[in-house]
Amino acid sequence: MPPHSDIVKVAIEWPGANAQLIEIDQKKPLSSIIREVCDGWSLSGSEQFALRYADGPQLYITEQSRSEMKNGTILRLAISPARAARQLLDRIQSHGIDARLEALKELAKLSADPTFATEFINMEGIGTLARLVESGTHFGEMLAFTLTAFLELMDHGIVSWDLISLSFIKQIAGYVNQPMVDVSILQRSLAILESMVLNSHSLYHRVAQDITVGQLIGHLQVSNQEIQTYAIALINALFLKAPEDRRQEMASTLAQKHLRSIILNHVIRGNRPIKAEMAHQLYVLQVLTFNLLEERMMTKMDPSDQAQRDIIFELRRIAFDGENDPSGTEKRKAMYTKDYKMLGFTNHVNPAMDFTQTPPGMLALDNMLYLAKLHQDTYIRIVLENSSREDKHECPFGRCAIELTRMLCEILQVGELPNEGCNDYHPMFFTHDRAWEEFFCVCIQLLNKTWKEMRATAEDFNKVMQVVREQITRALAMKPSSLDHLKGKLRGLSYSEILRLRQSERMSQDDFQSPPIIELRERIQPEILELIKQQRLNRLCEGSCFRKLGNRRRQEKFWFCRLSLNHKVLHYGDLDESPQGEVPLELLTDKIPVSDIKSVVTGKDCPHMKEKSALKQNKEVLELAFSVLHDPDENLNFVAPNKYEYCVWTDGLCALLGREMGSDLTRSDLDTLISMEMKLRLLDLENIAIPETPPPVPKEPSTYNFTYNYG
Repeated sequence: MPPHSDIVKVAIEWPGANAQLIEIDQKKPLSSIIREVCDGWSLSGSEQFALRYADGPQLYITEQSRSEMKNGTILRLAISPARAARQLLDRIQSHGIDARLEALKELAKLSADPTFATEFINMEGIGTLARLVESGTHFGEMLAFTLTAFLELMDHGIVSWDLISLSFIKQIAGYVNQPMVDVSILQRSLAILESMVLNSHSLYHRVAQDITVGQLIGHLQVSNQEIQTYAIALINALFLKAPEDRRQEMASTLAQKHLRSIILNHVIRGNRPIKAEMAHQLYVLQVLTFNLLEERMMTKMDPSDQAQRDIIFELRRIAFDGENDPSGTEKRKAMYTKDYKMLGFTNHVNPAMDFTQTPPGMLALDNMLYLAKLHQDTYIRIVLENSSREDKHECPFGRCAIELTRMLCEILQVGELPNEGCNDYHPMFFTHDRAWEEFFCVCIQLLNKTWKEMRATAEDFNKVMQVVREQITRALAMKPSSLDHLKGKLRGLSYSEILRLRQSERMSQDDFQSPPIIELRERIQPEILELIKQQRLNRLCEGSCFRKLGNRRRQEKFWFCRLSLNHKVLHYGDLDESPQGEVPLELLTDKIPVSDIKSVVTGKDCPHMKEKSALKQNKEVLELAFSVLHDPDENLNFVAPNKYEYCVWTDGLCALLGREMGSDLTRSDLDTLISMEMKLRLLDLENIAIPETPPPVPKEPSTYNFTYNYG
């Protein structure tokens, strides 16, 4: 008798017959199992049949995927993938419109199955679909199903996008450029064009010729957020794949077409909440826009370039009101040296040398000139105010502007590619055509104000910059909706407020280091850890939604996982869309007994991060990945939506397995809650002393109602 782990108990359905309840021996060939099932219903030609899941995506079961079957799974006997592919290929070429429509509808559904897709593609099915599109005779639902099937088949990566014909591209581009087209056709056409651009260098040039920016911007002014999302995604793809010499040109075109204001008014300030995918595309656009600064950021100043030196002369002229230069060369040099010192440059004789370090390179000089010309009063006030201070307390404008530019580049990750799992866009950067420069102008005024509040000297320069970084990052975390809103947030984050926040956080983390306090902390820690453990397990019982990694983010595929209330089973299953609220256990068809879980691994140790395709995932995806390894030699792979969910799930799974919870979130919660409990216990005591025989520790842990805002 085979081992118990090799036996899976399932139900198998066939139309018009009673279901068969059988035990599948996983060591037995799948063809033999199918033959036995066919014999049970007196069906001949078992080689023409296959098994599919009855629920969810209804994928075919193969020798490679059969290990995913679980006890209690409902299967369906169906015609084999090869036979289904042949039948559908014949039907979509038939003359009957109704028959062709039904065939295309079924094809659109089956094309997501990799086994079926391989068979259909091997029969030249993609070419057939392409010709149907090129003919221009399909409309409405029939065309929508054709495009859906085509996109699903291409997304398997079995054939190259380079094989797509020019006439097909023109036809798809035509649907996008038409003023009135069915929403489902437009949505799929935008997705196909995006995949072309991202997956083929040659197709990028063809698509860029046929798609006008004006048409794409027009799709942002509709009320359908899905269409808006696809349109921004295609703009991002064209932006990302454009040659470096064309990106600035494309940015200028987008600015002329008022892309920023259209996104602000029709998307960010629209009547609908921003969905996760739209937030991601806005973040990508934000990153790509800021990356246009990279060239200037990495360009060193050439001290011998007179045009570049003239910019520094212009800064001096504006600051000191164009005072007449003395006639003598030596006197002029002496005056320039004095002025450059007042401007706060490190090199008073040749300030061009201050801009030879990259980053921030020439970008810092660009920012300074923008401030001097567009906010002249502010610029003159900062320079003259500091030039009139005592030497030891003057805030060196030039040095501060250069270091601030470098800091802002680091905070906003200028020059780095967008992170796949990030939705961190800032609405305020869509409120101004020169958002980067205006952001700098706000921050340089903050720096000057903080310098005065700290009564800083030159020796305190790095300390001031650390405080300013903290002020800016805390303000950005509040997601100000405009630059004026940002100014308000920064006004509330004065130096004294930063000190207060630091002190409060330090008290939460460090407490006091006297022996009695340390001993009390050690006594409290176990019950607080138990409290955190229960919170983590409760959170697992509520469950979370996870996104499946794939080639496309739109038409996203989701799955949900939650722990049973008795903490004995992990339930999970696929969903058509991201859920709103709790998902009932009965909708989650798959499960893993906790007793079968062997370990939890994270990051690069995860099986789905070791695969070839996963190696392309960026650092952020790697940091959010974890896997549950369970018997018999299987794994359930996760990519958390954010750092908080990652910490909660990895901690909760460790707690479930009786292992130490080690995330940063748990350490932070532990310190915070211990401090809260200690303050409660010490509230009425002025001088605490632990007696030689300490009182018994309360058996019931204190109860807190705490929530999180992590990352």
